[in-house]
Amino acid sequence: MKCPCCGEQDSRVLDSRPAQEGSAVRRRRECGRCGNRFTTMEKIEEEPLVVIKRDGRRELYDGAKILKGLILAGQKRDIPFSTWQQLADNLERELRSRYTREVTADQIGDIILNRLREIDEVAYVRFASVFRQFPDVDAFKAELEKMISQKEKSSG
Repeated sequence: MKCPCCGEQDSRVLDSRPAQEGSAVRRRRECGRCGNRFTTMEKIEEEPLVVIKRDGRRELYDGAKILKGLILAGQKRDIPFSTWQQLADNLERELRSRYTREVTADQIGDIILNRLREIDEVAYVRFASVFRQFPDVDAFKAELEKMISQKEKSSG
């Protein structure tokens, strides 16, 4: 590994430990020439995941975009950031394991809605209102009634 200080190619590993929940390795290194110590991360190079939008466009999957949408849906709710981060991380892991290289935006939205229903009903409704693009109040009301009906069935 090339030293960031002097450019020497020879360095030795002082310490290695798992990082990012085991999906990467953090290595502490020392340069053989100047003695500079630096850290490197070794991570699996993943295939890009492409999202097929409703209008047929394709764009690269962006976990930050998902996280932003979740935070907006849960705005002013007492839900820790770590919950949203974990949901976004688990979603990406599931998408990469279930789908080869392409996934539709609708598939992503459905997975998120299923998980949001368990986390917070208000966040679920907020996310659904944007994702489902309700044409009017009646469609929104129908979704709420469906959610209430499912809740009554599961608790009763």
